[in-house]
Amino acid sequence: MPACVVERVAGWVPPRRVTNDDLPASWQVTDDWVRSRTGIGSRHRADPGMATSDVALEAAARVLEGAETVDTVLLASSTPDHPIPASAPAVAARLGLGPVAAFDIAAVCSGFVYGLATGAGLIASGVSRRILLVGADVYSNLLDPADRSSGILFGDGAGAMLLRAGEPGEPGELLGCDLGSDGGNAGLITVPDGGARSRASGVPPGQGDHHFRMQGADVYKHAVVRMTQSARSLLDRLGWEPLNVDHFVPHQANTRILEAVSLRLGIPYERCVLNLAEVGNTGAASIPLALADAQEAGRLREGERVLITAFGGGLTWGSAAFTWPSAPAGPTTLTTARRERS
Repeated sequence: MPACVVERVAGWVPPRRVTNDDLPASWQVTDDWVRSRTGIGSRHRADPGMATSDVALEAAARVLEGAETVDTVLLASSTPDHPIPASAPAVAARLGLGPVAAFDIAAVCSGFVYGLATGAGLIASGVSRRILLVGADVYSNLLDPADRSSGILFGDGAGAMLLRAGEPGEPGELLGCDLGSDGGNAGLITVPDGGARSRASGVPPGQGDHHFRMQGADVYKHAVVRMTQSARSLLDRLGWEPLNVDHFVPHQANTRILEAVSLRLGIPYERCVLNLAEVGNTGAASIPLALADAQEAGRLREGERVLITAFGGGLTWGSAAFTWPSAPAGPTTLTTARRERS
């Protein structure tokens, strides 16, 4: 059976940078206030008219540059261009990939981890040999302008990863995944309007029902518990001790969650891969974007052990572990391309 191997990673964020000082005056926040509660100093916003497939395309084009073609495209997102059709086929077509398999994965901020597990299954079954996995979200299109609690957190962006069939034991091998959900608490993170449920109710949507809603305090408690349990379960299955993890890459939600999960797992906080301060919470894009930034900084070495974990609406959560691949050949645009962040 072929192994699923991580080949390379890339990321992109829209050029428009919004610092804490740029946030609406009506929110009555300061840079110190936002940083002390979230760890976020800035986030990037898509320009008017820019949708999720647009940012996904930017990251995908970078990770594919100089690479072999793929036979499958997976797009993890909770902000698709349309309810129907899925956005992945449009991304594949714009990349000129031909009639490849392409579909969306809806697991909110856990979407990238779910996509990684899905890609591994497709490779193990022989359905796919090379997969483009993209996590992309444009949350700015969903946020309520009056809701500062969500507005200070979320940014827009995309991260992409190439997966391929390979040999067990080679650098980049995906070693295991752990997934879970709790639909009983679906209401903690939601966009009430826009789906079949709201249409079937016969009740006109309320004001603001098309906006993103999150019950922050409850989400914090669930996120810490579920991310810790999932990551610990995977570590136990692999026989890894916390100190065996060279790089811990949690979903970039806020620093309070990340610090709590790191502490509970017993992984030194300095081993966490973080870019939250620069880009905020980018949903399904957060983990691949963080990996792309760490790669660009030269922090990741071939064969090092990487543990990722995420939590999102649904509720959903998941973790995955792999070794870091050999350095990819190609131009620096394979990484996050910081020059476009100014």
